[in-house]
Amino acid sequence: MQIFRGFHHPGIAKACALTIGNFDGVHRGHQAMLALLNSEARHRGVPSCVLTFEPHPRDHFARLARRPELAPARIATLRDKLSELAACGVDQCVVLPFDARLASQVPEGFIDEVLVRGLGARYVLVGDDFRFGARRAGDYAMLDAAGQSRGFDVARMNSYEVRNLRVSSSAVREALGAGDLESAAALLGRPYSISGHVVHGRKLGRELGFRTVNLRFSHWKPAASGIFVVEVHGLDDQPLPGVANLGIRPSLDPNDANGGRVLLETHCLQWPGTLGAEGAYGKIIRVDLLHKLHDELKYDSLEALRAGIARDCDAARAFFASTRRQTTRDRI
Repeated sequence: MQIFRGFHHPGIAKACALTIGNFDGVHRGHQAMLALLNSEARHRGVPSCVLTFEPHPRDHFARLARRPELAPARIATLRDKLSELAACGVDQCVVLPFDARLASQVPEGFIDEVLVRGLGARYVLVGDDFRFGARRAGDYAMLDAAGQSRGFDVARMNSYEVRNLRVSSSAVREALGAGDLESAAALLGRPYSISGHVVHGRKLGRELGFRTVNLRFSHWKPAASGIFVVEVHGLDDQPLPGVANLGIRPSLDPNDANGGRVLLETHCLQWPGTLGAEGAYGKIIRVDLLHKLHDELKYDSLEALRAGIARDCDAARAFFASTRRQTTRDRI
């Protein structure tokens, strides 16, 4: 998948089949939409294209209003969103910065400047709740009328449901916020995961006897937080069982190496001997969050923190043992 920041690039396709949205999480509803988009693109002989935004439009308006609570919790980092879009077979993705200029652009201007002149849209597929332009004044009827006059087809896809529940990014956020990883996986069509380069931390885990691999979560408000049973992909030939802390690490002082940023800190229950002490840094790994143990806790001492991590490791081992027993019963 080709990725472009904005649409003023010589390598961008001159025509495309397009869909527009934030695609946070790339859940099963998004996946169904992208499958239809790819089919329509092949039918027309043009590449499929996703137009998405960074930051999320609601992030922009929350900052403008100085009300951070209005910003949505983020399901995925931009890296993970782009990776999932690529996995769905999308040919190109255009990431537009959502700023004051874009927020104030009238719907007609967005159609002419972005869809027609910028992306050469021949087909535009949107969701049933799609709105666009300043003050969300543009709707499906306006887009359809513009397509008829400007030479592109417009289609709308109805909501996608799983177990009588409308699949949406809001539903995924709600499940993750409640620690319901099973429901989140059903909505996403896969385990909830976070990926990225392994970064350096304070190396406190080594002092405590629990080496960790650390990923930064680039947004300040992740949809999930707490202590989780996880599987780590990318450090070894096989997935590695582990336990992870996603959050701001309240037991550490504010001068830690990552400056209070949100981290996913993962301790592998079985550290690959071939990696050595430093072998993980810089590797791109993916951490699947399988089960939430509890919220983040603040410990009064390093000894209490060590004991808490040990309990979490025991709980993770018990989870994997129970899962293996259930799998064995299912096969009998």
